[in-house]
Amino acid sequence: MCRTAATLAMVCLSGCGEVEQGPAFPETDFGAKVNDYVPIRLEADLSGLSENQLAMLPLLAEAAEIMDGLFWRQAFGEKDQLLSRIEDPNARRFAEINYGPWDRLDDNTPFLPGFGPKPAGANYYPADMSKDEFESIAEEDSELRSQYALVRRDGSGKLVAVPYHEAFPDELAAASDLLRRAAAMAEDEGFRRYLGMRATALETSDYQPSDFAWMDMRTNAIDLVIGPIESYEDRLFGQKTAFEAYLLIKDKEWSSRLERYSSMLPTLQDGLPVPPEYKAEEPGGNSQLNAYDAIYYAGDCNAGAKTIAINLPNDEQVQLEKGSRRLQLKNAMRAKFDNILLPIADVLIAEDQRDRIRFDSFFANTMFHEVAHGLGIKNTLDGKGTVREALKEASSALEEAKADILGLHLIGELTDSGDLPDASLESNYVTYLAGIFRSVRFGASSAHGVANSLSFNFFQGAGAISRDEGTGTYRVDVSGMRAAVDALSGEIIRMQGDGDYERAVEFLNRMGTLDETVESDLARIERADIPVDIVFEQGLAFAPE
Repeated sequence: MCRTAATLAMVCLSGCGEVEQGPAFPETDFGAKVNDYVPIRLEADLSGLSENQLAMLPLLAEAAEIMDGLFWRQAFGEKDQLLSRIEDPNARRFAEINYGPWDRLDDNTPFLPGFGPKPAGANYYPADMSKDEFESIAEEDSELRSQYALVRRDGSGKLVAVPYHEAFPDELAAASDLLRRAAAMAEDEGFRRYLGMRATALETSDYQPSDFAWMDMRTNAIDLVIGPIESYEDRLFGQKTAFEAYLLIKDKEWSSRLERYSSMLPTLQDGLPVPPEYKAEEPGGNSQLNAYDAIYYAGDCNAGAKTIAINLPNDEQVQLEKGSRRLQLKNAMRAKFDNILLPIADVLIAEDQRDRIRFDSFFANTMFHEVAHGLGIKNTLDGKGTVREALKEASSALEEAKADILGLHLIGELTDSGDLPDASLESNYVTYLAGIFRSVRFGASSAHGVANSLSFNFFQGAGAISRDEGTGTYRVDVSGMRAAVDALSGEIIRMQGDGDYERAVEFLNRMGTLDETVESDLARIERADIPVDIVFEQGLAFAPE
């Protein structure tokens, strides 16, 4: 890896989080920081696509690129104002990777002079707004809580909601036009309908009808996930959604392997390790599992750590009526497994368990993580609203932890029933442990990073994970892990069903950080120059030569 130090010019811009006089910054090795991300070329087999389908791809990628620019404005502010002031090319590239001047894999620490800590509410809320002020005004104006609206001040200084389609009218109109042009070429009726409805959603901020239409697609070879979707960027309330897009090509062979598990969801829900009232909700019967190769990432999903699987839509009503779609991004998943997880295992996993780490187990762990998102409980037992609303900013990390652990529970149940005939629980558990060390490097600013720290601490406390003092490596006790998985799954689902915000915050604060011993072991990964994540080489030209 490159170790050439770079000195940066002072940056003083009008982005969120700027301070009048930044702290004294040490000389930063931005070449090394960029090299923490291994470059991966996003490729897929396009030979099965028709001429019309190939012609659609540049239009869909261009619409995705618009989402990228919108996410910059949500996360920071004006992209060009930041990048144009950065003299060193490595520093500029690092800012591009992070969509701003804060290191997403280092707890959002500012890495450019002139910027203070990243606002918890990113650029969704006024910088001078307090949580108490928001809560008091939101009691009168519920639109402030909309997941599809910025919060700004009017001429008198009062907080007001600005729907996304009013905040970004030109960009969303352009994206809508591209989607409609692509829809005119679509040969799959379901995909054509979805693209048209999603175009309308971008112009109105009413996304539920297009979410239902997306759930009805089953035969399309191309898929496009686009719009304001996840709320991880809003660490103030966990409500505001971020613009992003994935352009995907279905892997029909791998998808056919996954079809059988969709019909098992009601049975899996019944078998959750919680009292009956916490599993009374029925998962939608149209849930789908499919594998894809990604050819374009944009916006939120491309910032910092890259997503390798998707479980959508997030709308609780759509999930209850239709289920959800779980999309496994096979090429991105393989890139992380080969370039990051296997090298980490050589450093931190007990030598006699390293041969248990397999891509099929990594794929299954990731897949059933997404399945688990659709199980459990979506609405609190007291009838006051959704779990996401009740747990606020604690909801994302707790939900990610639930999905991780409940996914392992499901693998155990399916292994027992013979429905995962080639599975090995030891392989899944050891691969999961190596995955923890991969994900905790994402830091406390990442819901996934906090979730993995929480799980590690719980399992170590239960004796399911142990450390060899002589080698500084870790191993899994399979029988102990099985019991600990069920215990942690049950605890989280009950916390969600109770809508217990105070308990959730206390649990995350107590369990969501690692001790000094584990941190010192993670430092050995850094010294081994193992990348933290991947960065994509991608472009807009997809037409055949």
